[in-house]
Amino acid sequence: MRFDKYQGLGNDFVFVNAEQEKITDFARAARTLCDRRFGVGADGLVLLRRQEDGVQMRIFNSDGSEAEMCGNASRCVPLFAQEQGWLKGSRLTLYTLAGPVVTEIIDAQKNLVCVDMGAPRLTRAEIPMIGAPEERAVEVSLCAAGQHWTGTAVSMGNPHFVIFVPDMAQIDVAAVGPLLEKHEAFPKKTNVEFVQKLASGVLRMRVWERGAGITQACGTGSCATLVAAALSGRCGKEARIMLDGGELSVRWAEDNHIFMTGPAQKVFTGEYIHAL
Repeated sequence: MRFDKYQGLGNDFVFVNAEQEKITDFARAARTLCDRRFGVGADGLVLLRRQEDGVQMRIFNSDGSEAEMCGNASRCVPLFAQEQGWLKGSRLTLYTLAGPVVTEIIDAQKNLVCVDMGAPRLTRAEIPMIGAPEERAVEVSLCAAGQHWTGTAVSMGNPHFVIFVPDMAQIDVAAVGPLLEKHEAFPKKTNVEFVQKLASGVLRMRVWERGAGITQACGTGSCATLVAAALSGRCGKEARIMLDGGELSVRWAEDNHIFMTGPAQKVFTGEYIHAL
């Protein structure tokens, strides 16, 4: 099976052209290919299929679970589509489980891609999170690892719980992240972001991704972080998000859509020779 390896700020993916390669058990294929010792190694498997007016994108985490959306993978797809001959201009619509997403290559030399992530979803029913369906979960407290964590829940097509902390160095993401990911408050689990405000409009974020664990970056998480910061009065509607793998620019526009801009890169092409 032919594949391409892409990364967006160190959040890495195995891309497969689903028109050419036939995979029947997506969950098993994701676990096998994403294994960093016995497979290719990646945070997720991305299956792509050309549509008349865009590209269908399905994303499977390294544990085999399917994600509704992935911001970093979305920035990589137009580069893949361009190489495949699927994209003639600079704008590409992706069809995801979270709905259509519009991407645009804004600097071809630097591989900079802007993604219109759509409007944030803020009610408990939309996230989803237990509680009054129409209520927003801003600065709510959850208990995990023997202490209370105050955070804001946001959906960017997938669920996030954003926690602001005074000192990132004091947070054991690997210990607390999985407990909050599987907290009973989130019926479909959640991604967990820990965020420290460094300066006006500059936020440092680390992430525990649902189904993948600690990753170098999270695009939807960066968008959720800006929304949570704005809702809690810590930031305006535009910020630089500093991640383990690099920096993203995120803007909450007047039309209520979130725009995320950052780099993407093809790493290599290969052939997986074992049966899937």
